[in-house]
Amino acid sequence: MMELRINGAVRRVDTDPNTPLLWVIRDVLEMTGTKFGCGAALCGACTVHVNGQPTRSCSIPISAVGSSEITTIEGVSGQASDAVHAAWRKLDVVQCGYCQSGQIMSAIALLSQNRSPSDADINDAMNGNVCRCATYVRIRAAIHEAAAIMRA
Repeated sequence: MMELRINGAVRRVDTDPNTPLLWVIRDVLEMTGTKFGCGAALCGACTVHVNGQPTRSCSIPISAVGSSEITTIEGVSGQASDAVHAAWRKLDVVQCGYCQSGQIMSAIALLSQNRSPSDADINDAMNGNVCRCATYVRIRAAIHEAAAIMRA
């Protein structure tokens, strides 16, 4: 039995310590907002925050997270989250939506650290977040919009 700190609550799971965090989140804890994309930490669909840092949950075993604070798309909150969600809606970013929880988690992490990101900052922060629908232009615009909301 292991204890994980997820979305502000301690959750006990009886799972092999080598199980990827993604599968514990989705299958054991039934929080399905975090998506499985590639299973090799290359697409970003499974991005969660571990101690505030965007982390690909498909490639990290639960034994590696220890007592870290894990935040999923279901539990994200605060000024950056509110601004990103508002900008995503305003600019109608989502097309199919499959990658969006990972995109949003990466954008929130960026804006939590940098309220005035340049295009280069956005490129660096969003690198590895793949969107099959190619909404990258709308994602970049929404990050700039969210930054403006936060600065207002």
